[in-house]
Amino acid sequence: MKQKSNQKFFYSKEEDEVIVSAINEDLKRRQEERRVYELTWGLNMNYYIGNQFSYISSTGEILDIEKNYYWENREVFNHIAPVIETRLAKLSKIKPNLTVRPSSSSENDVAAAELTKSILNYALDSNNFDTLISSATAWSEITGTSFYKVSWDNEIGPIIANDQNSNNYIKSGDAVISVCSPFEIYPDSNSSIEIDDCASIIEARAYPVDIVNETWGVKLTGEDVDTFEIATNTLISGFSGRSNISKLIHSPKHNHILVVEKYEKPTQKRPNGRLTITAKNILLYDGDLPYKIGKNNSYSYPFVKQVSTKQLSCFWGISVIERCIPLQRTYNAIKNKKHEFIARLASGVLSVEDGSVDVNNLEDEGLAPGKILIYRNGSHPPEFIQPGTVPNELEDEEKNLLNEINNLSCISDVTTNSSIPSGINSGSALSMLIKQDESRLSLTAEYIRDSIKKVGVFLIKLYKQFTTQNRLDSITDKNGKIKIYYWNNSNITSDDVIFETKNELLDDASTKEELAIKLLEKGLFNDSNGKILETNKSKLLDLFGFKDWVTEKSIDECQKERAQKENLKLIKLNSPLEIDDHKIHINEHIKFLITLKDEDFDTNFEKKLLQHINEHKKFLGE
Repeated sequence: MKQKSNQKFFYSKEEDEVIVSAINEDLKRRQEERRVYELTWGLNMNYYIGNQFSYISSTGEILDIEKNYYWENREVFNHIAPVIETRLAKLSKIKPNLTVRPSSSSENDVAAAELTKSILNYALDSNNFDTLISSATAWSEITGTSFYKVSWDNEIGPIIANDQNSNNYIKSGDAVISVCSPFEIYPDSNSSIEIDDCASIIEARAYPVDIVNETWGVKLTGEDVDTFEIATNTLISGFSGRSNISKLIHSPKHNHILVVEKYEKPTQKRPNGRLTITAKNILLYDGDLPYKIGKNNSYSYPFVKQVSTKQLSCFWGISVIERCIPLQRTYNAIKNKKHEFIARLASGVLSVEDGSVDVNNLEDEGLAPGKILIYRNGSHPPEFIQPGTVPNELEDEEKNLLNEINNLSCISDVTTNSSIPSGINSGSALSMLIKQDESRLSLTAEYIRDSIKKVGVFLIKLYKQFTTQNRLDSITDKNGKIKIYYWNNSNITSDDVIFETKNELLDDASTKEELAIKLLEKGLFNDSNGKILETNKSKLLDLFGFKDWVTEKSIDECQKERAQKENLKLIKLNSPLEIDDHKIHINEHIKFLITLKDEDFDTNFEKKLLQHINEHKKFLGE
């Protein structure tokens, strides 16, 4: 939320009211147009948490289905929750390693790409991005859609100066990532497919009143803002036919304020786009879009959409819960009918002649063991009606429904029940079944990976835009070591983010380990002397989960780093030292000169570096 800029065009009070009124009317229209999707999300959430005797009424509300008879069994046998939990467990493997591809093969750009990758990893780690991925995936799996919001906060990050006027520290600022539920985002049209297709997007989110007042320097009073809450109804179970279930209900957030942010796409009239923020009919901010994160560094929306499955010609994704609801509803009905049948078999149904017994006493006490039953002389004694047996069709339909739920949710018995199908006798066949099961989730996995990649691009562009002054950060390098970097936006030369790994569901750790062992046995990681290269050794230990065993760099790595620093003019080009590995230094210097771009070409530095190379050669007697 934190737009720390106070940019606001100076309007009259009447103009402010017109702007706020127009945004409120626009938000109201979008809420009405999106209501059908909200009802679907609410129904999905109800079925996920266990309130499965609910439906969407013709009046546009989620209501509970009432009983037809007091004796009806109304237990819930929730198979949707374990299906979603299984999918989330599989999708949690998606923790892609992002890297940055250099803009050219020159040493400067390669080094800049390595630094940019380290900055990107620093931003993801500082925002605890793995947790955010789990939260966003949970929203997208249950409702079909979730969003990441990537913004910049000027009040966090390393300290760069001290404001003598206010005795406050001035910080460099840093990127902030948050997850938005679909209930908070309103596109201009539900038929827009992607975020970039929208002419405008509204975010409406409730914040504590103190945060709003501190951010924009206003004095507003908090109020109750409507939100959702999961409530548990403690009811009597058993023969009452009721169950202890959780239910999604409306619940107010106290002392909060609904902040409405409207983002408008750049146009000819407004080439930088427009951002307008209101709260409680007060105009808080009105100005250009703050972030240059679009194509060609244009101003754009700070949102990234993630879906479970895409719908044709629709902004919103679809959840597997929507497909499973009819099956789950039918399964509950069959299971409850089956239990009602069993209850009749156990308790029995009595047939009595009218006036032959005290019916009230029989209803209150039943037929307790040893009970003396008095009936009218000359009448037939009460007798049990034979209910028959539970039909086999109920058993068969119950199994069929479970299989259909698993098939629709792309989950098989191997993963849900940990059961091996009949006829599977070999480990390779079982492994193939598991891989096939995971490949069915690959489309959802690709949507998640694509959204993560976009977040990475946005982060790099934010640092490129806002890090105009030098800043000092402790950043983890490619070898997992913490290094101190002194950098600014001029060190960022590429925002071409790619994945270091393929789809994690299809290319799991065990498969990589098996392949690495085979390659190791073939000697493909060895040098010309038959020994494993130090760089390959560290990568293998990392692959097998022993990265912490690599506690120090090899001599060769230190030599390369020193030569690379000399190339980048970070170390003055003095005469070579006796401790230098002259072959490594010569190779690094020559490689740098060959890959040097024209715009980076410096004749004086080239002459100095060539002279430096010749000095290295003298040590080798060349």
